[in-house]
Amino acid sequence: MHPVLIFRHSPTEGPGYFTTFLDRHGIPWQLVRIDAGDAVPESLNGVSGVCLMGGHMSVNDDLPWIPPVLALIREAVASDIPVIGHCLGGQLMARALGGTVGANLVKEIGWGDVRITDADAARPWLGDATTPMLAFHWHGETFSLPPGATRILDSAFCANQAYVLNDRHIGMQCHVEMTPELIASWCDNGASEIAASDSPGVQSADAIQVDMPARTAQLHQLADKIYSRWIQGLRQ
Repeated sequence: MHPVLIFRHSPTEGPGYFTTFLDRHGIPWQLVRIDAGDAVPESLNGVSGVCLMGGHMSVNDDLPWIPPVLALIREAVASDIPVIGHCLGGQLMARALGGTVGANLVKEIGWGDVRITDADAARPWLGDATTPMLAFHWHGETFSLPPGATRILDSAFCANQAYVLNDRHIGMQCHVEMTPELIASWCDNGASEIAASDSPGVQSADAIQVDMPARTAQLHQLADKIYSRWIQGLRQ
């Protein structure tokens, strides 16, 4: 099988559990380290899927790598190559496909439930789940739904937590790829951001790190469902 192309936009926002999942299923992957100056590939020849991770920047920033990444997303969707986006990645997908990205009503940092908004569209990705599911959040912006996409998840602080397109692509505002190590790193690196916020959607670093093994185990149950569906569309 051809590799999944993974875009990392920040050194602290690596693929985490996503590559653990791919390794478990024997799926090769290749990391494009935007933060380290790796060039954006000119085409997707020989790629089975595209994954976009998070990052502290905005999709609306004037950064040289954003236009070619947006073009690759459009190429992938036009070629039926599955695309999955986490947080900034979901925003990049939305922007590439005709949506917009702007400020969320409140900043959201920490653990919070996501809820299914369209049972039929969500079923291939989440099964027959009806109760809220635990997810991780760290964002101040959010996306609108691109044309043709269907929202499948929302949360108390963010209306658009996940959307699917053509039952093949998924863009998420939330993070399902987190590991205890990533969470600890983010809490350390983001301590000043947490301290400076008075948003009701922002939790303290101490609160975020309570019961991390149990919480990340729950999170990975959600990730397993989403990732299992997504890899079904990978090009062989």
